[in-house]
Amino acid sequence: MKIEGPLVSGKFVDRPNRFIAMVAVDGQIVRSHLPDPGRLKELLIPGADLLVRPAPKGSERKTKYSTVMVRHEGQLISLVSALPNRFVLESLQEGILPMFKAFRFVRAEIAQGNHRFDFLLEDENENPFYLEVKSVTFVENGCAKFPDAVTARGARHAKALSDLVMNGKGAGILFVCQRPDADRFEPMWDRDPKFSQALYDAQKAGVLVWCIATNISETEMTYKTEIPVNLEPPE
Repeated sequence: MKIEGPLVSGKFVDRPNRFIAMVAVDGQIVRSHLPDPGRLKELLIPGADLLVRPAPKGSERKTKYSTVMVRHEGQLISLVSALPNRFVLESLQEGILPMFKAFRFVRAEIAQGNHRFDFLLEDENENPFYLEVKSVTFVENGCAKFPDAVTARGARHAKALSDLVMNGKGAGILFVCQRPDADRFEPMWDRDPKFSQALYDAQKAGVLVWCIATNISETEMTYKTEIPVNLEPPE
C-alpha cells in the first residue's frame, strides 16, 4: 500500500499532549498532529528522527504537519494508527493476506448491535465473519505487544466479538505490527490486564486472533509475515 507524501525530515522535541508532537523542521519548532495516542515512550525520545507530512496548502488546520513515522534503531516505524485499516482493506480486496484467502470481503465499517467493527467478510459457506483490526507499534526483544496504553474500547470489542461467536457467527482480531522486527505477539498484561484478559477469553470462546509484521518504507507498507500469537496469562 502506498503511503501519501511528500514527507519531510524532523527531530522530535516534546509531546505536550497525546495528539501533539513538537518537531524541529528546518530550524523551526512546529506543532505536528500525532495520530497515535499510545504512550510511545520508547520511540518518541528527544532528538528522534521523524518523518512528517506538511498540511495541504491553504489548510485551516491548527497543526501544519502530521507525524507519520519515526526512525528507531535504524528502521522506520509508522505512527499512523489508522494506516493498518487502510492496509487491511486494500489487502482484503487484493487477496494479499494468507489467513483470509478463504474469505470474501463484503464491506468496511459494519454496525452490529451497539458496536461497530472494521470489516465484514464471508466464509466459504457465506457465513458472516466480523473482523477487528488493531495497530501495534511496541516491540520488545522481538515480541510485539498490545496495548501500549489502556484501551477500554478494545476490551469491549473483544467481549462483543466473543458474544458474536457464541451466537453462531464468525469473528476475529488482526493485530498489524507497523514495523518489521517482531517475531511473536503477546498482550501487554502489565499495562492493561483487563484488555489482555478479554482477549484471552475471546480466543477461548472461538474468536480467531492473528498478528502480522509489515515492512515500512517512506513510500509504502507491505506485508512481511504472520507471526505466532501467545495469549496465555503470565505465571
